[in-house]
Amino acid sequence: MLAYIIRRLILIVPTLFGIMLINFVIIQAAPGGPVEQVLAELEQVGGAAVDRVARGGADFAAVAQAPGERGAYRGAQGLDPEFIKELERRFGFDKPAHERFALMMRNYATFDFGNSFFRDRSVAELVIEKMPVSISLGLWTTLIVYLVSIPLGIAKAVRDGSRFDVVSSGAIVVGYAIPSFLFAVLLLVLFAGGSYWNIFPLRGLVSENWHELGTLDKVLDYLWHITLPVLSMVIGGFATLTMLTKNSFLDQIAQQYVITARAKGLPEKRVLYGHVFRNAMLIVIAGFPSAFVGILFTGSVLIEVIFSLDGLGLLGFEAAINRDYPVMFGTLFFFSLLGLVMNLVGDLMYTVIDPRIDFEARRA
Repeated sequence: MLAYIIRRLILIVPTLFGIMLINFVIIQAAPGGPVEQVLAELEQVGGAAVDRVARGGADFAAVAQAPGERGAYRGAQGLDPEFIKELERRFGFDKPAHERFALMMRNYATFDFGNSFFRDRSVAELVIEKMPVSISLGLWTTLIVYLVSIPLGIAKAVRDGSRFDVVSSGAIVVGYAIPSFLFAVLLLVLFAGGSYWNIFPLRGLVSENWHELGTLDKVLDYLWHITLPVLSMVIGGFATLTMLTKNSFLDQIAQQYVITARAKGLPEKRVLYGHVFRNAMLIVIAGFPSAFVGILFTGSVLIEVIFSLDGLGLLGFEAAINRDYPVMFGTLFFFSLLGLVMNLVGDLMYTVIDPRIDFEARRA
Protein backbone atom coordinates (compact mmCIF):
# COMPACT_ATOMS: atom_id res chain seq x y z
CA MET A 1 0.00 0.00 0.00
CA LEU A 2 2.86 2.39 0.76
CA ALA A 3 4.27 1.91 -2.73
CA TYR A 4 0.84 2.63 -4.21
CA ILE A 5 0.53 5.86 -2.20
CA ILE A 6 4.01 6.98 -3.28
CA ARG A 7 3.20 6.32 -6.95
CA ARG A 8 -0.02 8.28 -6.69
CA LEU A 9 1.73 11.20 -4.99
CA ILE A 10 4.39 11.26 -7.72
CA LEU A 11 1.66 11.17 -10.38
CA ILE A 12 0.13 14.32 -8.89
CA VAL A 13 3.10 16.39 -10.11
CA PRO A 14 2.69 15.88 -13.90
CA THR A 15 -1.10 15.96 -13.59
CA LEU A 16 -1.02 19.30 -11.79
CA PHE A 17 1.51 20.63 -14.28
CA GLY A 18 -0.75 19.65 -17.18
CA ILE A 19 -3.79 21.32 -15.59
CA MET A 20 -1.89 24.57 -15.09
CA LEU A 21 -0.40 24.47 -18.60
CA ILE A 22 -3.75 23.92 -20.32
CA ASN A 23 -5.40 26.74 -18.40
CA PHE A 24 -2.40 29.00 -19.01
CA VAL A 25 -2.72 28.46 -22.77
CA ILE A 26 -6.46 29.11 -22.68
CA ILE A 27 -6.03 32.38 -20.78
CA GLN A 28 -3.18 33.28 -23.13
CA ALA A 29 -5.57 33.08 -26.08
CA ALA A 30 -8.50 34.79 -24.36
CA PRO A 31 -9.13 38.48 -25.16
CA GLY A 32 -8.78 41.16 -22.54
CA GLY A 33 -6.48 41.37 -19.58
CA PRO A 34 -5.54 43.55 -16.59
CA VAL A 35 -3.91 46.17 -18.84
CA GLU A 36 -7.12 46.57 -20.82
CA GLN A 37 -8.99 46.60 -17.51
CA VAL A 38 -6.95 49.56 -16.29
CA LEU A 39 -7.26 51.37 -19.61
CA ALA A 40 -11.03 50.90 -19.54
CA GLU A 41 -11.16 52.38 -16.04
CA LEU A 42 -9.02 55.27 -17.20
CA GLU A 43 -11.63 56.06 -19.83
CA GLN A 44 -14.35 56.09 -17.17
CA VAL A 45 -12.79 57.56 -14.03
CA GLY A 46 -9.61 59.24 -15.15
CA GLY A 47 -6.57 58.71 -12.97
CA ALA A 48 -8.22 56.59 -10.28
CA ALA A 49 -7.15 53.43 -12.05
CA VAL A 50 -3.53 54.54 -12.00
CA ASP A 51 -3.66 54.89 -8.23
CA ARG A 52 -5.29 51.50 -8.03
CA VAL A 53 -2.41 49.90 -9.92
CA ALA A 54 0.16 51.74 -7.84
CA ARG A 55 -1.39 50.35 -4.63
CA GLY A 56 -1.43 46.78 -5.95
CA GLY A 57 2.16 45.85 -5.19
CA ALA A 58 1.50 42.42 -6.68
CA ASP A 59 3.91 39.85 -8.02
CA PHE A 60 2.98 40.70 -11.56
CA ALA A 61 5.13 38.01 -13.16
CA ALA A 62 2.76 35.15 -12.38
CA VAL A 63 0.22 35.98 -15.07
CA ALA A 64 -0.75 34.59 -18.43
CA GLN A 65 -2.31 37.21 -20.70
CA ALA A 66 0.05 38.13 -23.54
CA PRO A 67 0.21 41.87 -24.31
CA GLY A 68 0.50 41.30 -28.01
CA GLU A 69 1.88 44.08 -30.13
CA ARG A 70 2.98 47.18 -28.25
CA GLY A 71 0.40 49.90 -28.31
CA ALA A 72 -2.28 47.56 -29.65
CA TYR A 73 -4.42 47.67 -26.52
CA ARG A 74 -7.98 48.80 -26.88
CA GLY A 75 -8.34 52.21 -25.26
CA ALA A 76 -4.61 53.02 -25.48
CA GLN A 77 -5.01 55.63 -28.19
CA GLY A 78 -3.66 58.99 -27.13
CA LEU A 79 -1.78 57.65 -24.08
CA ASP A 80 1.97 57.91 -23.61
CA PRO A 81 3.64 54.68 -24.90
CA GLU A 82 5.95 54.80 -21.88
CA PHE A 83 2.89 54.64 -19.62
CA ILE A 84 1.68 51.54 -21.49
CA LYS A 85 5.12 49.94 -21.11
CA GLU A 86 5.07 50.72 -17.41
CA LEU A 87 1.68 49.01 -17.07
CA GLU A 88 3.03 45.97 -18.90
CA ARG A 89 6.06 45.88 -16.62
CA ARG A 90 3.91 46.14 -13.49
CA PHE A 91 1.66 43.31 -14.66
CA GLY A 92 4.61 41.19 -15.82
CA PHE A 93 3.82 41.41 -19.53
CA ASP A 94 7.34 42.54 -20.39
CA LYS A 95 8.42 38.88 -20.27
CA PRO A 96 7.71 36.16 -22.86
CA ALA A 97 4.90 33.75 -22.11
CA HIS A 98 7.15 30.77 -21.40
CA GLU A 99 9.16 32.80 -18.87
CA ARG A 100 5.99 33.91 -17.10
CA PHE A 101 4.73 30.34 -16.91
CA ALA A 102 8.08 29.02 -15.63
CA LEU A 103 8.25 31.74 -12.97
CA MET A 104 4.66 31.10 -11.93
CA MET A 105 5.22 27.35 -11.51
CA ARG A 106 8.49 27.91 -9.65
CA ASN A 107 6.71 30.19 -7.20
CA TYR A 108 3.76 27.84 -6.84
CA ALA A 109 6.11 24.94 -6.06
CA THR A 110 6.93 26.79 -2.82
CA PHE A 111 3.26 27.81 -2.37
CA ASP A 112 4.07 31.43 -3.16
CA PHE A 113 0.90 32.56 -4.95
CA GLY A 114 1.84 36.23 -5.16
CA ASN A 115 -0.48 39.18 -4.60
CA SER A 116 -3.76 40.17 -6.14
CA PHE A 117 -3.54 42.80 -8.87
CA PHE A 118 -6.39 44.91 -7.58
CA ARG A 119 -6.96 44.01 -3.91
CA ASP A 120 -3.55 44.92 -2.43
CA ARG A 121 -3.45 41.59 -0.58
CA SER A 122 -1.77 38.23 -1.06
CA VAL A 123 -3.69 35.45 -2.76
CA ALA A 124 -3.10 33.17 0.24
CA GLU A 125 -4.67 35.71 2.60
CA LEU A 126 -7.71 36.07 0.34
CA VAL A 127 -8.20 32.31 0.09
CA ILE A 128 -7.88 31.80 3.85
CA GLU A 129 -10.32 34.65 4.49
CA LYS A 130 -12.96 33.38 2.04
CA MET A 131 -12.57 29.65 2.71
CA PRO A 132 -14.78 29.39 5.85
CA VAL A 133 -17.86 30.49 3.88
CA SER A 134 -17.34 27.91 1.13
CA ILE A 135 -16.41 25.16 3.58
CA SER A 136 -19.56 25.91 5.56
CA LEU A 137 -21.70 25.56 2.43
CA GLY A 138 -19.88 22.42 1.32
CA LEU A 139 -20.09 20.65 4.67
CA TRP A 140 -23.78 21.35 5.23
CA THR A 141 -24.66 20.43 1.65
CA THR A 142 -22.65 17.20 1.67
CA LEU A 143 -24.01 16.18 5.08
CA ILE A 144 -27.64 16.76 4.12
CA VAL A 145 -27.21 15.13 0.71
CA TYR A 146 -25.83 11.96 2.32
CA LEU A 147 -28.43 11.94 5.12
CA VAL A 148 -31.24 12.19 2.54
CA SER A 149 -29.85 10.17 -0.35
CA ILE A 150 -28.68 7.02 1.44
CA PRO A 151 -31.96 6.23 3.29
CA LEU A 152 -33.97 7.22 0.21
CA GLY A 153 -31.83 5.05 -2.07
CA ILE A 154 -32.18 2.07 0.28
CA ALA A 155 -35.94 2.55 0.49
CA LYS A 156 -36.19 2.72 -3.32
CA ALA A 157 -34.10 -0.46 -3.69
CA VAL A 158 -36.23 -2.39 -1.19
CA ARG A 159 -39.43 -1.16 -2.86
CA ASP A 160 -38.12 -1.40 -6.42
CA GLY A 161 -40.97 -1.07 -8.92
CA SER A 162 -43.52 0.03 -6.34
CA ARG A 163 -45.55 3.22 -6.46
CA PHE A 164 -43.18 4.83 -3.96
CA ASP A 165 -40.22 4.05 -6.23
CA VAL A 166 -41.93 5.50 -9.31
CA VAL A 167 -43.13 8.69 -7.59
CA SER A 168 -39.79 9.33 -5.88
CA SER A 169 -37.95 8.71 -9.16
CA GLY A 170 -40.11 11.34 -10.80
CA ALA A 171 -39.25 13.83 -8.07
CA ILE A 172 -35.56 12.98 -8.43
CA VAL A 173 -35.65 13.51 -12.19
CA VAL A 174 -37.26 16.91 -11.72
CA GLY A 175 -34.70 17.89 -9.10
CA TYR A 176 -31.84 16.70 -11.29
CA ALA A 177 -33.18 18.58 -14.32
CA ILE A 178 -33.36 21.94 -12.52
CA PRO A 179 -29.93 23.61 -12.21
CA SER A 180 -29.06 24.61 -8.66
CA PHE A 181 -28.59 28.26 -9.61
CA LEU A 182 -32.03 28.38 -11.23
CA PHE A 183 -33.57 26.81 -8.15
CA ALA A 184 -31.71 29.41 -6.06
CA VAL A 185 -33.33 32.22 -8.03
CA LEU A 186 -36.72 30.55 -7.54
CA LEU A 187 -36.15 30.37 -3.78
CA LEU A 188 -35.20 34.04 -3.70
CA VAL A 189 -38.37 35.00 -5.54
CA LEU A 190 -40.57 32.87 -3.30
CA PHE A 191 -39.04 33.26 0.16
CA ALA A 192 -36.64 36.21 0.18
CA GLY A 193 -38.90 39.15 -0.45
CA GLY A 194 -39.29 38.70 -4.20
CA SER A 195 -42.93 38.49 -5.23
CA TYR A 196 -44.31 36.34 -2.41
CA TRP A 197 -42.97 35.79 1.14
CA ASN A 198 -40.18 37.60 2.95
CA ILE A 199 -39.08 34.80 5.29
CA PHE A 200 -35.35 34.44 4.69
CA PRO A 201 -32.63 37.08 4.15
CA LEU A 202 -31.69 38.06 0.64
CA ARG A 203 -27.91 37.96 1.00
CA GLY A 204 -24.99 37.34 3.30
CA LEU A 205 -24.11 34.53 5.70
CA VAL A 206 -24.88 36.47 8.90
CA SER A 207 -26.62 39.71 9.86
CA GLU A 208 -24.76 42.99 10.22
CA ASN A 209 -25.23 42.96 14.00
CA TRP A 210 -24.13 39.34 14.33
CA HIS A 211 -21.23 40.18 16.67
CA GLU A 212 -23.66 41.87 19.06
CA LEU A 213 -25.87 38.77 19.41
CA GLY A 214 -25.70 36.11 22.06
CA THR A 215 -24.38 32.61 21.33
CA LEU A 216 -27.76 31.01 20.65
CA ASP A 217 -28.91 34.00 18.58
CA LYS A 218 -25.70 33.79 16.54
CA VAL A 219 -26.36 30.13 15.74
CA LEU A 220 -29.97 30.79 14.80
CA ASP A 221 -28.99 33.81 12.67
CA TYR A 222 -26.38 31.76 10.85
CA LEU A 223 -28.84 28.91 10.17
CA TRP A 224 -31.45 31.46 9.04
CA HIS A 225 -29.06 32.88 6.44
CA ILE A 226 -27.66 29.58 5.20
CA THR A 227 -30.99 27.78 4.68
CA LEU A 228 -31.73 28.92 1.13
CA PRO A 229 -28.18 28.55 -0.26
CA VAL A 230 -27.80 25.05 1.16
CA LEU A 231 -31.28 24.00 0.04
CA SER A 232 -30.61 25.15 -3.52
CA MET A 233 -27.36 23.13 -3.60
CA VAL A 234 -28.92 20.03 -2.04
CA ILE A 235 -31.64 19.85 -4.69
CA GLY A 236 -29.11 19.40 -7.45
CA GLY A 237 -26.82 17.09 -5.49
CA PHE A 238 -29.01 14.39 -3.97
CA ALA A 239 -30.36 12.89 -7.22
CA THR A 240 -27.15 11.23 -8.40
CA LEU A 241 -26.26 9.84 -4.98
CA THR A 242 -29.77 8.49 -4.44
CA MET A 243 -29.74 6.53 -7.69
CA LEU A 244 -26.19 5.34 -7.03
CA THR A 245 -27.26 4.02 -3.62
CA LYS A 246 -30.33 2.33 -5.07
CA ASN A 247 -28.41 0.63 -7.88
CA SER A 248 -25.67 -0.50 -5.48
CA PHE A 249 -28.26 -2.12 -3.20
CA LEU A 250 -30.10 -3.75 -6.10
CA ASP A 251 -26.83 -5.22 -7.34
CA GLN A 252 -25.98 -6.66 -3.91
CA ILE A 253 -29.50 -7.92 -3.16
CA ALA A 254 -29.26 -10.19 -6.21
CA GLN A 255 -26.01 -11.78 -4.96
CA GLN A 256 -25.87 -15.39 -3.80
CA TYR A 257 -24.84 -14.55 -0.22
CA VAL A 258 -28.07 -12.55 0.26
CA ILE A 259 -30.18 -15.43 -1.02
CA THR A 260 -28.33 -17.77 1.36
CA ALA A 261 -28.85 -15.42 4.34
CA ARG A 262 -32.56 -15.25 3.62
CA ALA A 263 -32.75 -19.02 3.23
CA LYS A 264 -31.29 -19.36 6.73
CA GLY A 265 -34.27 -17.44 8.06
CA LEU A 266 -32.46 -14.25 9.03
CA PRO A 267 -34.69 -11.20 9.55
CA GLU A 268 -34.89 -8.88 6.55
CA LYS A 269 -33.40 -5.94 8.45
CA ARG A 270 -30.40 -8.01 9.48
CA VAL A 271 -29.92 -9.14 5.88
CA LEU A 272 -30.07 -5.59 4.60
CA TYR A 273 -28.05 -3.79 7.25
CA GLY A 274 -25.84 -6.64 8.46
CA HIS A 275 -24.82 -8.07 5.09
CA VAL A 276 -25.87 -5.87 2.16
CA PHE A 277 -25.20 -2.43 3.62
CA ARG A 278 -21.42 -2.78 3.99
CA ASN A 279 -20.87 -3.98 0.43
CA ALA A 280 -23.41 -1.66 -1.16
CA MET A 281 -22.15 1.43 0.66
CA LEU A 282 -18.53 0.87 -0.32
CA ILE A 283 -18.60 3.03 -3.43
CA VAL A 284 -20.93 5.60 -1.84
CA ILE A 285 -18.96 6.21 1.36
CA ALA A 286 -15.56 5.98 -0.32
CA GLY A 287 -16.62 8.70 -2.73
CA PHE A 288 -17.30 11.18 0.10
CA PRO A 289 -13.97 13.10 -0.19
CA SER A 290 -14.28 13.71 -3.91
CA ALA A 291 -17.99 14.53 -3.56
CA PHE A 292 -17.20 17.14 -0.92
CA VAL A 293 -14.51 18.73 -3.09
CA GLY A 294 -16.87 18.80 -6.06
CA ILE A 295 -19.62 20.48 -4.07
CA LEU A 296 -17.17 22.86 -2.42
CA PHE A 297 -15.34 24.15 -5.48
CA THR A 298 -17.77 23.78 -8.36
CA GLY A 299 -21.34 23.69 -7.09
CA SER A 300 -21.09 26.77 -4.89
CA VAL A 301 -19.76 29.28 -7.43
CA LEU A 302 -23.06 30.58 -8.80
CA ILE A 303 -24.80 30.06 -5.46
CA GLU A 304 -22.34 32.40 -3.75
CA VAL A 305 -22.79 34.96 -6.51
CA ILE A 306 -26.60 34.79 -6.34
CA PHE A 307 -26.76 35.04 -2.55
CA SER A 308 -23.81 37.47 -2.28
CA LEU A 309 -21.87 35.11 -0.04
CA ASP A 310 -18.28 36.25 0.32
CA GLY A 311 -16.65 32.88 -0.30
CA LEU A 312 -14.25 31.25 -2.73
CA GLY A 313 -16.85 31.02 -5.49
CA LEU A 314 -17.52 34.76 -5.44
CA LEU A 315 -13.78 35.42 -5.19
CA GLY A 316 -13.10 33.36 -8.31
CA PHE A 317 -15.98 34.94 -10.19
CA GLU A 318 -14.79 38.46 -9.44
CA ALA A 319 -11.21 37.50 -10.30
CA ALA A 320 -12.34 36.23 -13.72
CA ILE A 321 -14.39 39.38 -14.37
CA ASN A 322 -11.56 41.70 -13.29
CA ARG A 323 -8.83 39.62 -14.96
CA ASP A 324 -7.06 39.22 -11.62
CA TYR A 325 -4.73 36.49 -12.84
CA PRO A 326 -2.77 35.86 -9.62
CA VAL A 327 -6.05 35.04 -7.86
CA MET A 328 -7.29 32.95 -10.80
CA PHE A 329 -4.16 30.84 -11.17
CA GLY A 330 -3.33 30.70 -7.46
CA THR A 331 -6.74 29.34 -6.52
CA LEU A 332 -6.71 26.99 -9.53
CA PHE A 333 -3.40 25.51 -8.38
CA PHE A 334 -4.52 25.16 -4.78
CA PHE A 335 -7.90 23.62 -5.57
CA SER A 336 -6.49 21.29 -8.23
CA LEU A 337 -3.89 20.04 -5.77
CA LEU A 338 -6.54 19.57 -3.10
CA GLY A 339 -8.79 17.71 -5.54
CA LEU A 340 -6.00 15.33 -6.57
CA VAL A 341 -5.13 14.63 -2.94
CA MET A 342 -8.80 14.01 -2.13
CA ASN A 343 -9.02 11.51 -5.00
CA LEU A 344 -6.16 9.60 -3.37
CA VAL A 345 -7.95 9.79 -0.01
CA GLY A 346 -11.08 8.44 -1.69
CA ASP A 347 -9.15 5.43 -2.99
CA LEU A 348 -7.68 4.79 0.45
CA MET A 349 -11.19 4.92 1.91
CA TYR A 350 -11.98 1.75 -0.03
CA THR A 351 -9.33 -0.16 1.93
CA VAL A 352 -10.54 1.30 5.22
CA ILE A 353 -14.14 0.25 4.59
CA ASP A 354 -13.24 -3.11 3.07
CA PRO A 355 -9.76 -4.43 4.02
CA ARG A 356 -10.10 -7.14 1.37
CA ILE A 357 -9.36 -4.52 -1.30
CA ASP A 358 -5.64 -4.45 -2.12
CA PHE A 359 -4.49 -2.06 -4.85
CA GLU A 360 -1.04 -3.66 -4.90
CA ALA A 361 -2.58 -7.09 -5.59
CA ARG A 362 -4.71 -5.63 -8.36
CA ARG A 363 -1.65 -4.12 -9.98
CA ALA A 364 0.22 -7.40 -9.75
